[in-house]
Amino acid sequence: MINILIGGPAGKGVKSASDILSKIIHDYGYYVFNYRNYSSLIQGGHDFNIITISKEQIYSHENKFDIIVALDKRTLKIHEKNLKKNGIIISADVLNLKEDANLKLLFYIIKLLGIPERKLENEIQKKYGKRINFDFEIEPIFKLKKMKKHGILIDGSEGVSEGALASGLNLYIAYPMTPATPVMTYLANKTNVVQLEGEIAVANAAIGSSYSGSKVMIGTSGGGFALMSEAMSLQGMSETPLVAYLAQRAAPSTGVPTYTSQGDLKFALNIGQGEFPRVVVAPGDPAEAFKLTQEAFYLSYKYQILSIIISDKHLAECEYTINLPKKIKVPDFIIKGNKNYKRYKITKNGISPRAIPGGEAIVKASSYEHDEFGITVEDANKVKKMVEKRLRKWETLKRDIKKFEMYKIYGKGKNTIVSWGSTKGAILDALKELKNWKFLQIKYIEPFPKEVLKILKNSKKVVDIETNATGLLTQIIREKTGFEIKKKLLKYDGRPFTTNDILEGLK
Repeated sequence: MINILIGGPAGKGVKSASDILSKIIHDYGYYVFNYRNYSSLIQGGHDFNIITISKEQIYSHENKFDIIVALDKRTLKIHEKNLKKNGIIISADVLNLKEDANLKLLFYIIKLLGIPERKLENEIQKKYGKRINFDFEIEPIFKLKKMKKHGILIDGSEGVSEGALASGLNLYIAYPMTPATPVMTYLANKTNVVQLEGEIAVANAAIGSSYSGSKVMIGTSGGGFALMSEAMSLQGMSETPLVAYLAQRAAPSTGVPTYTSQGDLKFALNIGQGEFPRVVVAPGDPAEAFKLTQEAFYLSYKYQILSIIISDKHLAECEYTINLPKKIKVPDFIIKGNKNYKRYKITKNGISPRAIPGGEAIVKASSYEHDEFGITVEDANKVKKMVEKRLRKWETLKRDIKKFEMYKIYGKGKNTIVSWGSTKGAILDALKELKNWKFLQIKYIEPFPKEVLKILKNSKKVVDIETNATGLLTQIIREKTGFEIKKKLLKYDGRPFTTNDILEGLK
């Protein structure tokens, strides 16, 4: 395994150089994990990427480096202490590189790795339409041999985006907010994207668009999600299908805008006033982001509920070499109504037949409690029956959802690590070095897979791992199953777990 850090001031091409290098190494047949760390400054500050190269599947990065590529002196000041013994430093200052320093330094790396430099020349020509002069002779040290290419190189934002497109998405509405914005920019080249004046407008416009028949998704981070709260409750009453992408960042309030956290879990579970069903799914890598996004669409449109895909900055912006699963079919679940159409017809399974405006049927949607036709009511008996109808489809969904993989167990052992979301990567890599440990990943937070109680009870030790300060998943597990997890390994400095963090933490 080889770890390469590329660092420098914001705006000097750290990300673009890292993305080019990751693609070349991936195309050369190696597994890649590309971690991105950047400040909220557009110019200045300190940005860096860590690119991990392996012959085997890799899901995380490490903070010890074989190569440090420094675009400025500050990079060395911060990271040189983490250079491995016999590690290599490539400095733009020492080499007196000025223009296109980020791209010229890539030639040094490529030569050290033993990859033909024409690979880099082709990528630069493709991306920038120019050639870079490089006339230094360097002996290869790592001498990578070309291997069979595996999977695709994709980040979590692209996984969510492609999953939405596979579900039939034809409209994405958002207001830019890090780290949800990459989904917006990616989809802008693929389908209809609308940027509105703020998140309140976004959520309400999406409900209107869904009511009229669009396959729609919205996206934001914590602060924007808070603004959407009232509209989420409107979804619950109007039973208009809505899919929301929540990319977490460090909070409360503005928090640390460009760093990661898993602090919004209970917020997602409880957003909106009143009692109404919702689904919350938590992918752990881009492949799961692709699959769970489709499942979120399927459940939202079949049951006319709110589906929330909860991610974070780490998953959203890190690149993985990974295989995407097969697509699933996501119908529109729309019927053709007639003159006697009842939008909120009371049924045994709680699901009312959904029509859209434009045909013979009069299709009403109401924020008030209503009867089967959508007309406002306050009669006690009618209110009670409609509340029960909405909650009945929740019970129907819980039976239907078992066809999906709500949790997964990795490895074998008497001891169990429990976690969710982006922490999956570092845990899987740590598991390779752990004896007598298995990993229980919770993919569905709501509805919660209560059958995991048996796994937890039969474990000798159980440790919860999360990037938040209070162990939010343990609170949910206790609420849903009665099982209390006392041992927690938590990180809440805005940075993700590394394999070493987990191995040392478990000691």
